[in-house]
Order: sequence, then structure tokens, then C-alpha cells
Amino acid sequence: MGTSAAHNPSLASDREAASRQAAAPAHAAVGPRHYGRYVYLAINIAILIFLLAPIAVVVVFALNPTPFIQFPPVGVSLRWFEKFFASRDFMHALGFSLEVALFTTVSATILGASAALALARGNLPGARLIVVVMLSPLMLPAILTGLALFQTYVLLDVGRPTWGLVAGHTLVTLPYVVRTTLAVLHNFDLRLEEAARNLGASPARTFFEVTLPLIKPGVLAGAIFAFIVSFDQFPVSLFLVSPGNETLPVTLFNYLKFDLDGTIGAASVVSIVLAFLVVIGLDRTVGLRSYVKL
Repeated sequence: MGTSAAHNPSLASDREAASRQAAAPAHAAVGPRHYGRYVYLAINIAILIFLLAPIAVVVVFALNPTPFIQFPPVGVSLRWFEKFFASRDFMHALGFSLEVALFTTVSATILGASAALALARGNLPGARLIVVVMLSPLMLPAILTGLALFQTYVLLDVGRPTWGLVAGHTLVTLPYVVRTTLAVLHNFDLRLEEAARNLGASPARTFFEVTLPLIKPGVLAGAIFAFIVSFDQFPVSLFLVSPGNETLPVTLFNYLKFDLDGTIGAASVVSIVLAFLVVIGLDRTVGLRSYVKL
């Protein structure tokens, strides 16, 4: 058979044509697949550039030695960072913003996680309506929330205390903790808690050793959102801060009324770095990478 095929050129050519036809669909399928992959990567890179471009502009503004945005930059200078850290008003505002953000994160995390557990496990009547009400601050303009809180404090004649500012920030950050915790509880396996109870664990021990570790990804994600939103919160803070105790966004807003230079960019870079350090710190302490799939 092999000898006859070797002496028959037409038979050999027919076999070669058949093999090329069989291989053609495979190559045709591989081509569009690689093309689609390149398009997908290009779209993701374009989205990433679009999201990071404003940050790049802020960094250039902060490092530019001139008191205005200039492209291309004429040089690199840290004079605006020095001015920012040397300003007593900015340092007080930065410390006060961190203090309010920390208190807000703790209160929003405790209240939000507790509310999510009650909504997911308590069989409460009208649970869906309660969830909508708790998430409503996300749908309302923050400036309206700040104005409503300000009018409420005026009617109650409590002034504008620090706890009132923390309460306002907690109100607008609570939905983030509730939403992320409910997302984790949606896929929670109740049999794990039942097994712990059957083995003699008390309700408190079951919660701290079984429930809390399993819902920790949602709680931590909500806490991160709460800290960042509280630290950068402007509309609510604008109505609730008192003279001498202004948050960093409000101080920057007042600074813009009289001057516009790279100090604004330096303060913005500091805020971005702090938010980044919070995420890195939580990743180093509790290991957020293991929860990325959630």
C-alpha cells in the first residue's frame, strides 16, 4: 500500500489536500480566539488607563514646582508636600479626619454586620423593605443627607458635636457594610453552625469561631469602604463640622476659596496613599488575597 501511494502522485496529492482541509478549521478557530483575547485585553487596559488618568494628573500637579498645572512639567519638586505638612490647619484636619474615619469604621462595621445577620437569619417581617431603607443613603445625594441631619440637630438643639459628625458618616457608610455582609451570608452554609452547636459549642462560641471567620470577607470589605468613604466625605461634613474641627475635605474646600496651588494636589496624594495603606495593612494582617474569589 505504501509503495503504490509513493508511485501514485495523484493519490498523494489527494491525501495532502484532505489533510489541509482538516487542519484549516482548527487554524480558523484559533485565529478569532486570539483576536478576541487581544480585544478583551485592550479594552481592559483602556478602562484601567481611564480610571488611573485622574490620579496621574493629581500626582503631576503635586510634584510640579509651578503653582498651576503645566504640561509637560517643568521639573519635580516636593515644595507642596512640605507646605502641606508644615501647615497647622492641614495637619489638624488630617488628624481629625482620621479620628472620625476610625470611629465611623468601627460603628458602621458593628452596626452593619449585626443588621445583616438579623436580616439574613431573623426571618423579620418586611425584611426586603428594611434592606431597601438601609441602602437608601446610596441612592440619595449626600448633600441632602447632610442638610437633613443639620436641620435635625438644630431642632434637637445639640449643636454640631463630633459624635454628630460620626453619626452622619455612619449613616452614609452603613449600606456598604450591610451590602457586602449580606452577599457573603447569601452563600453561607448553616450546617456548619448546626454542627458546632451539636458538638456542644455555645451560641457565643459558635459565632466567634464559626460564623464570624466565614463572614469576615464581607465585613472587612465593608469596613474598607466605610473608612475610605468617611475619610473623603465632603457633603455631609460640610454641614456637620464645627469651626476649629474641620475635616480635611472641608479644609481643602475653604483653602480653594483663597488660593489654588500644588498644596491641593499634595493633600489629594496623601489621601490616596492613606487609602492604599489601609488596604495593604488589612491584607498583611488578615490576608485579603485569600478572599478575592468571594
